[in-house]
Amino acid sequence: MVAHLVRLKLRLLANGLRRSAWQVVGLVVAALYGFGAVTGALTGLVVLSTQDAEFIRTVLVLAGGLLVLGWWVLPVLAFGVDETLDPARFATFSIRRRPLLTGLALAGVVGVPGVTTALVALTTTVTWRQHPVAVPFALVGAVLALATCVVGARATTTLLAPLVTRRRFREVVAAVVILPLFLLGPIFSVLAHGIASAQDMWPQIARAAGWTPFGAPWALAADAADGQWVAAGLKVVISLATLAALVAAWSWGLDATLVRGSGRGRTRTRTRGLGFFGRVPATPTGAVAARCLTYWTRDSRYAIGVAIVPLVPVMLWFGFHGGAAMLAAGPLVAYMMGWTISADIAYDGTSFWMHVAAPIRGRVDRAGRVAAAGLVGLPVVTVMTLLSVAVAGRWDAAAPILGLSLGLLTSALGVASVVSARVVYQVPHVGESPFSSKQGGSTASLVSQTLGGLVLVALVLPEVALGIAAVVTGSALLGVLALVVGVGLGTTLLVVGVRLGGDLYDRRAPQLLATLVSFT
Repeated sequence: MVAHLVRLKLRLLANGLRRSAWQVVGLVVAALYGFGAVTGALTGLVVLSTQDAEFIRTVLVLAGGLLVLGWWVLPVLAFGVDETLDPARFATFSIRRRPLLTGLALAGVVGVPGVTTALVALTTTVTWRQHPVAVPFALVGAVLALATCVVGARATTTLLAPLVTRRRFREVVAAVVILPLFLLGPIFSVLAHGIASAQDMWPQIARAAGWTPFGAPWALAADAADGQWVAAGLKVVISLATLAALVAAWSWGLDATLVRGSGRGRTRTRTRGLGFFGRVPATPTGAVAARCLTYWTRDSRYAIGVAIVPLVPVMLWFGFHGGAAMLAAGPLVAYMMGWTISADIAYDGTSFWMHVAAPIRGRVDRAGRVAAAGLVGLPVVTVMTLLSVAVAGRWDAAAPILGLSLGLLTSALGVASVVSARVVYQVPHVGESPFSSKQGGSTASLVSQTLGGLVLVALVLPEVALGIAAVVTGSALLGVLALVVGVGLGTTLLVVGVRLGGDLYDRRAPQLLATLVSFT
């Protein structure tokens, strides 16, 4: 049964690669990243092997402990692990628990993250080449660490599954994730200062971490190299006890999952009138706009774009210590808000069939989506622009910066209207992490977003150049001209984008729907 589950995982992955060329490209890119990680780790470990045993202990325990912690935490933040072999699918089969757990655990190693982690863990044995007695312990520790990573990830995601399916939990986790991501600059600055000031304490911290479930497997070889056989034996016990506890927790959570089901798709809703549908004109364009506005207020994939808005000036403040750099907040927010709809049809998923079956004309669909994004983005961009001007103390630059911001917003909406009608790719489903990605989806997203972004940059160069010139020179005439050109060029690109995107939509709507269906 164990071998059957592993073969099933490989077969499902192979079938997925046949379905989509993007998945092949994504796998190749991920494999290249994994190869780079293994090569870099091996190089660093060879260099580390020339150091003394205490320094090796410090590096391996702290880095290895973070690796184990990452395996436990990141799947929860990403709302799950690879569910190619979803345990709920085995609920109707009389499979004994032990082979099921073992098979799922081994199948969890099949993939770029698992293989990369396994290779990195096994290569840690080279750091003890000057301490031959420690090499067998390093090998045992690597195996225990890998098992702790995989089983721990399965246990945490299985136990937290009831919470993960709740919308409120997903929103809180998304907020917790996005804050550190967009404040990496200030965080790294503080960490660098803390690391430098606490340099003498790291060996003691590593020794303490070696007695935790995260660091115990990595400390085995160091204790053996120092001749501390009792400590090494105790850490083997800690590692095995941790693994046993994780298996028990996973088994218990799996029992509950198989009994109650995954719980997906069960939502509690309270109907209060027609919502946005009762506040927009009773036209096809209004219906599309109302549907998209509902997304903007209830879908975390859209809400995340609004949530990062307050972080933009914070990043500029820490990165450039305030000043004139704050003036860039408005244009940056305008670009992000406008470009959000470049994945609109991809976010619709298979529900896009309603637009195809209605049928809704392409220009109507494009106009409705633009109207919804504009209703959200216009006040946000305007307020952010005026606040940034006030913080920078450059009210003389209000006109050109406002013109540039409004121009970028409308220009981005226009170009995005064409991009979303041309390319769809796999995106996180409703309720999943906005930061997670499907196999192959990240590659398609990167290519389409990069090409679309380059086109947008080329189209907005006149308004950007004029706006920068007005800010630098302080010329009132250039400022007014930048405002007029920004609004005028942006409006033109918006109208042209809606028309071109609408015509492209009319020709490609059935093909887009077929592509979306193939992703399910």
